[in-house]
Amino acid sequence: MSKNIQNALISVYDKSKLKSLLKSLSKHKIKFISSGGTYKKIISLGYKCTEVSRFTKSKEILDGRVKTLHPKIYAGILSRKNKKSHMDELKKNNFEKIEFVIVNFYPFEKTLKETNNHQKIIEKIDIGGPALVRAAAKNYQDVTVLTSTDQYNDLIEELNKNNGTTSLEFRMKMSLDAFTETGCYDSLISNYFNKKSKTFFPKKKLFYTNLIEKLRYGENPHQNGALYSFDKYCGINQLQGKKLSYNNYNDIFSAISISRSLPKNVGTTIVKHANPCGVSINKNKIKSFELALKSDPISAYGGIVSCNFRIDKKMAKELNKIFLEVVIGIGISKEALNEFKMKKNLRVIDSSKFKIENFENINSSNNNMLIQSSDFKNISRKDFKVVSKIKPSKKGFKNLIFAFNVCRFVKSNAIVIVKEDSTVGIGSGQPSRLDSCKIAIKKMQNFQKDLYKSEIIAASDAFFPFTDGPETLAQSGVTTIVQPFGSIRDKEIIKYANKVGMILVYSKTRHFKH
Repeated sequence: MSKNIQNALISVYDKSKLKSLLKSLSKHKIKFISSGGTYKKIISLGYKCTEVSRFTKSKEILDGRVKTLHPKIYAGILSRKNKKSHMDELKKNNFEKIEFVIVNFYPFEKTLKETNNHQKIIEKIDIGGPALVRAAAKNYQDVTVLTSTDQYNDLIEELNKNNGTTSLEFRMKMSLDAFTETGCYDSLISNYFNKKSKTFFPKKKLFYTNLIEKLRYGENPHQNGALYSFDKYCGINQLQGKKLSYNNYNDIFSAISISRSLPKNVGTTIVKHANPCGVSINKNKIKSFELALKSDPISAYGGIVSCNFRIDKKMAKELNKIFLEVVIGIGISKEALNEFKMKKNLRVIDSSKFKIENFENINSSNNNMLIQSSDFKNISRKDFKVVSKIKPSKKGFKNLIFAFNVCRFVKSNAIVIVKEDSTVGIGSGQPSRLDSCKIAIKKMQNFQKDLYKSEIIAASDAFFPFTDGPETLAQSGVTTIVQPFGSIRDKEIIKYANKVGMILVYSKTRHFKH
């Protein structure tokens, strides 16, 4: 074989963009080796190609499960040009060097989304592809490996620039991409089998994410930051405004999580520093925003508003009346978007494609990682037990569930005070639960009027260890408390509630958020 002639082994599931790639490779006198559907595609496009079975003089076996797993293939890929003994062995065995490996894998991830049939899923685990890629990536000093159609144009440009060859720098970059691709592919398979066998916390945890966006910086300017997603799209579509920051994304995810826990197409949530400062489920959209804002108008300044519904022009006009960093809607009308353009720096987000699913919460510290299942348990009446003599009304029960639901999204220690269908005071993140009570009460007293014309409900994310918390709330006008049970002083809390005529409801679940 002439030293000027190079071989490219091509085995791709995704056969798009092959035409332009083959044209470029052929132009530089690079020969093609392939099998199965890729071989047929190359021939159909009018190019000569040597079938793998002919190249190795070994037929495909086991229904095509074994095609490229052959010494002639791997010797051609793994041999070193600058090592005389390797070249002598190739010549002795009548093997040829393979300089290009162009492979993409069976679509395992896509198959998982399309079927639950275990056998079909198993058949879409690629064996030969990853093996070829790993071999080529290991020998990047001599071999160029491609694993994505997105790399084709880069290779074409590289070949034109280097007269049919590639630079070491280019091959090394492709090798890095290749090892990342095989690692990601293996993590999908590993996680599938963990899920199948209900192994939630295996001895070794593998996962991969896709880079969505490099951020200007992290929480602070001296920190680097980026957004990754387990999907190829994070579900957030920015329609206008400045580039989103690390802190913006943190607040956005918090705001959407709260919004989606509310009744469908109802409710407005205002978030500041990942904590809600106002939430309302009033069915009137404008009114829900007004009531959420009224909960803490000072904290809402420069915050994030998430509407659990499509934002129309009327709502946009209302939102434009105050300074906000981000506005989120489940869809934004054209008329609303025109209104928002009056504030060009306002970030407007369409969250209609954002999915709330059961996922793993991940928190890292140095080289350690905490992983837990998500707290998206649907809260309903059956999760509570009335323990006081006085029972809540049907409307009151609905509002105490609303209060407790909002409470689980507030950083612990958390106290949420609700009147009718809206928050009126929120105390968050205090080491002392009593301090959280005092903060929530102070906000309520600062911003609310006509407080005592209806029930006032307070939710706590964990039990009160002493009666001082309930007593402080009762003195402020709170008529109902909902809290988890579990304190050694539960009976004392119940006794106090009955003494002062409060409604006391115990939750069967606790909802700390650290």
